[in-house]
Amino acid sequence: MKRRKLIVTGITVVVIMGTSALFLRSERGQVNAATTPVKGEQIIRITAKKFAYSPSQIVLKKGDPVVLELTSQDREHGFRQEELGIRVDVKPGETARVRLVPQQTGSFAFACDVFCGSGHEEMAGEIAVVD
Repeated sequence: MKRRKLIVTGITVVVIMGTSALFLRSERGQVNAATTPVKGEQIIRITAKKFAYSPSQIVLKKGDPVVLELTSQDREHGFRQEELGIRVDVKPGETARVRLVPQQTGSFAFACDVFCGSGHEEMAGEIAVVD
């Protein structure tokens, strides 16, 4: 009986820790890995290729959940926006999804953080969060 209780307790701890790890909080928004968008969520598709994101300007509404779907047309890239707590690898042939609920208005620059050749430093854009 003690062994069964120990196993159940261990499983509960693992599930709680795993669930908690999916949710990251920052001062300006809530971000978590998204597997599939929830019905009604706004989806913004972002394509990465040497040396640009398309679109490079994204406008979000404060408090509205959104899923960023990132794909690459050529090679591995990264997508990083520190203030909103976003960091994801963008690989060719795959779709990386990030769910975001922005909590503060402002302009937030994003960039590729995986070196992709001459011109890499120009691979950037901006997320504008409005009321």
